[in-house]
Amino acid sequence: MRPPLSESYSRGATGVPLIEQTIGDFFDAMTGRQGERDALISRHEGRRLTYRQLQTQANQLASALLRLGLAPGDRVGIWSHNNVPWVLMQMATAKAGVILVNINPAYRVSELEYALNKVGCKALVTMPRFKTSDYLGMIRELGPQRLPHLRTVVWIDPPGQGADEPGALRFSELMARGDPHDAQVAQIQRTLKATDPVNIQFTSGTTGFPKGATLTHRNILNNGFFIGECMRLTPEDRLCIPVPLYHCFGMVLGNLACLTHGAAIVYPNDSFDPLATLQAVQAEKCTGLHGVPTMFIAELEHPRFSEFDLSTLRTGIMAGSPCPIEVMKRVLSDMYLSEMTIAYGMTETSPVSCQSDVSTPLDKRVSTVGTVQPHLEVKIVDPESGVTVAPGVTGELCTRGYSVMHGYWDDAQKTREVIDAERWMHTGDLATMDAQGYVNIVGRIKDMVIRGGENVYPREIEEFLYRHPKVQDVQVVGVPDPKYGEELCAWVIAKPGLKVTEDELRAFCKGQIAHYKVPRYIRFVEAFPMTITGKIQKFRIRDQMRQELGLAVAPPA
Repeated sequence: MRPPLSESYSRGATGVPLIEQTIGDFFDAMTGRQGERDALISRHEGRRLTYRQLQTQANQLASALLRLGLAPGDRVGIWSHNNVPWVLMQMATAKAGVILVNINPAYRVSELEYALNKVGCKALVTMPRFKTSDYLGMIRELGPQRLPHLRTVVWIDPPGQGADEPGALRFSELMARGDPHDAQVAQIQRTLKATDPVNIQFTSGTTGFPKGATLTHRNILNNGFFIGECMRLTPEDRLCIPVPLYHCFGMVLGNLACLTHGAAIVYPNDSFDPLATLQAVQAEKCTGLHGVPTMFIAELEHPRFSEFDLSTLRTGIMAGSPCPIEVMKRVLSDMYLSEMTIAYGMTETSPVSCQSDVSTPLDKRVSTVGTVQPHLEVKIVDPESGVTVAPGVTGELCTRGYSVMHGYWDDAQKTREVIDAERWMHTGDLATMDAQGYVNIVGRIKDMVIRGGENVYPREIEEFLYRHPKVQDVQVVGVPDPKYGEELCAWVIAKPGLKVTEDELRAFCKGQIAHYKVPRYIRFVEAFPMTITGKIQKFRIRDQMRQELGLAVAPPA
């Protein structure tokens, strides 16, 4: 047992050394040990690859990318939901020294134009279309004039299907141009360093343009490895990944956690589908399952949930937004996920800074995001003074270590705004740390509500309202108020088939929480506005309520 902390600062263990290899070198070494084991199962595509087959195809694609004229340091975009070509691009670009740029499948014309031009993408691999989204149509709408850097567009073609797309190369044809034994790939791979940038991910800013967080081999390879260590992954594990690959959750907590432990990746579908996820877990005897809380809620509430044998499940990660304690309890009991872990992080920190592990006591697993990851430091500081606060005191979470990004692409000023002179990343998240080093995320600095001089943390009220037997999900935000500066507003999703009223919820709160924490406004909704990764967009809830109530922005305090 460590002695209790005297301040909100904690340093991770250093017993297991950091990996100083590139992703390509580490993957090749793993293939040497686990070559005949399953590496990747994509159920919606009907494809299965062993580690050896994945290595061969990644080498072939790396060769093809170089033969397109791409060189180390060039940027190539991937604009797609989850599939085999996505993983091949992740591994091939790492081997060829090309920087993979993740493009959000929810992006539309202006966002795509901004992202591709901001980082100067020379090539783009894309789905042709998905549901109502015409990806190739958007690229054609922009044209060469508005995308001056883009030289090659590659579309992911289903095997043996689809008419030609004018001006675009088939992914199968691109693959055919490569040689899995191309000496140039091996030669370039030998020149790469772990500190070289390998990936750019755009942070979904709520205001202004997204910023391109630039991550190195060292950043994401080590993060994926230590995440897998927390889950105690081995080559016997099979991890179901219904979260998107364009985001760190799928790409690092999913793919790289598996590939650094010789485990198998299982994709249930191209995008999240609760039924397909339950089917995949049963059919592939998955031992792990990832998801954001809303995904686990959708699985638990699915009318066919009880039909599936999920008894092979052991571990996984819940992340992306705070997990309601009652949901976590059901995940542990009804889904057999006794070793479920909670992870916290942000794209700029590759992403995970804190994580519970399989030995974390249950009360800490359902009420905190665990402790600091190995080789990292975290501290909680007063947002105004920057002074490290005492245990239990709320402040801004800062993190430092190998995981902190290289920087925002071509934006030194924005980088300096979040990474200070001592290389601490200022997350903008409000948190507390207890005397044992367990971290609890209270909310975003800009989400904190100040009502009549009282600091109110929406997370606390959400957790309380989740206990109501008719409430399935709830989000609390602050809205402007002329008298108190801000008032609380709760958006509530009732459990299927149940009806709950404002009066019931107010009666539930009475005498249980302080009067100023009882939401003044309560709205019943079917769904919350979300990003594609399942993060709740509270700013959109606030904006909608301001419009509905005819409220002005609160005056400065």
